[in-house]
Amino acid sequence: MKKFSLYYVFLLIVLGSCKEKQVASEQPVPLLDKVSAQYELLYDNALPFMDTDTPMPRTIVDGKLHTVGVYDWTSGFHPGSMWNLYKLTNNEEWKNRATHYTKLLDTTQYWEGTHDLGFMIGDSYGNALKYENNADYEKVMVQAAKSLSSRFKPNAGIIQSWESNDRWQCPVIIDNMMNLEMMFEATKISGDSTFYQIAVIHADTTMAKHFRKDYSSYHVLDYDTKTGEVLKRNTAQGYKDESAWARGQAWGLYGFIVMYRETKNLKYLNQAKHIARFIMNHPNLPENKVPYWDYNAPVTAQTPRDASAAAITASALYELSTYVEDDLNSAYINEANTILETLSKEPYLAEVGTNEGFLLKHSTGHLPNDSEIDVPINYADYYFLEALIRQREMVK
Repeated sequence: MKKFSLYYVFLLIVLGSCKEKQVASEQPVPLLDKVSAQYELLYDNALPFMDTDTPMPRTIVDGKLHTVGVYDWTSGFHPGSMWNLYKLTNNEEWKNRATHYTKLLDTTQYWEGTHDLGFMIGDSYGNALKYENNADYEKVMVQAAKSLSSRFKPNAGIIQSWESNDRWQCPVIIDNMMNLEMMFEATKISGDSTFYQIAVIHADTTMAKHFRKDYSSYHVLDYDTKTGEVLKRNTAQGYKDESAWARGQAWGLYGFIVMYRETKNLKYLNQAKHIARFIMNHPNLPENKVPYWDYNAPVTAQTPRDASAAAITASALYELSTYVEDDLNSAYINEANTILETLSKEPYLAEVGTNEGFLLKHSTGHLPNDSEIDVPINYADYYFLEALIRQREMVK
């Protein structure tokens, strides 16, 4: 802790002196040093909440750090980001911190009231298993997959997202594709193919019913759990029912890339390529590749961007590039590189010592609900760090 704090202070001094006087011979502070120092600030700012009911930093509200409990759907991203920092820096302190925060999520493995266990458990315990063979962690992953499986509706062929309500009988959101990776990991650990089969069925149903002819995705589909009929196609977080919510397109892209990785079924690779083409060629995608919060939202100088959607897309494209050749390989890498170049500097990368320690600015969570608009959000940082890891692996 002391070593990290001294380094953080030193880096602030260096950055401050660079502002006062630019010298031609000065070398810019490496991105990884900036990122490490900035996340050190977030870690320190979150420490006072460690023993409260809301230990996980999520965003900034009214200029102050906003933390949430372990049952919030974003709770896995803080430990996940620290696992990513451990991968990037090889500094054991990040591993120790990630381990502590990961274990805070232990009880959520039994929660059957959410579809988001892939985010909560997969990004914490799932990442931990990349760096440590731990039977207890494996048990958590398998139990979480069992809990998620309880939401599977066989007649409809989907994992239910939100609970039934006055608007929807069985809502399923495109975000749900991101929870399937945990199901595959649970099968590898346990040998129980049920999790694998549920993931495949859910993905096949989503591919058949959630996408339009141009391979953009609806946000919410409502299913009849007895007949499997689609009752409604709506949005909750997008501009309109028929619009393309930016982060939703990124979730779909990432999810079908995972499906191809885990099954090697070419239909999933083709689906991912179609989604990538929709995103990369959309006429409303800005030149710097950070999309507006919805691809069909009216564009003015005040229209919010979504850095989180950009970060997810960049990370996904790096992986997708490894499954294709020649021109497509270069196109995906170049697109991802452009996104990372944009996110790695102002106005998106926060200056060290600001932004409560969050890395990225200008994400949009739920604009129709007037929630988390043009703010830092923890999952943007998580996928930004993951994209940096994947970019580095591409160079290797």
